[in-house]
Amino acid sequence: MDKNLEIDNIDLKILTLLMHDANMPYTEIGKRIFVSGGTVHVRMKKMEQMGIVRGSQLVIDHAKLGWDISAFLGIYLDKSSLYDEVASELMRIPEVVNIHYTTGIYSIFAKIVCRDTQHLREVLHDKIQKVSGIQRTETFISLEERILRPIPFGVNVPVEKEFSEKH
Repeated sequence: MDKNLEIDNIDLKILTLLMHDANMPYTEIGKRIFVSGGTVHVRMKKMEQMGIVRGSQLVIDHAKLGWDISAFLGIYLDKSSLYDEVASELMRIPEVVNIHYTTGIYSIFAKIVCRDTQHLREVLHDKIQKVSGIQRTETFISLEERILRPIPFGVNVPVEKEFSEKH
């Protein structure tokens, strides 16, 4: 049975509110969608068990902590069959914050965050390009991140601000 069939509008409203503010208490969520805080708790546990909710994250402005460079890497592999091995090695590099196995000219598209251009050079040269199976990389430095928001589920629920405006 498709697990998504077990998700209803209440679940989607809970997810929508928490995607906009992961710190919102279950009692407040309950008030906004007219259910009890206990119901929100039970439904969150259900969605965690189903693997829909995998945790929550704190959104950090890295630049305000001195990590001024965000870059995207197009990674060419020697062979696409090396993806699992290369991904495991990339996971060991703390500056690599996400990776995607992709179609197109790159096998992997990754995002890295560094303190400055010297740090970026060190991460590229001393860490990433030494991973066995990586043929070469192309680097794209991000000048600005304008939008960071959750996907809309099409449910009507009152949220305080647009996610991208808060962050």
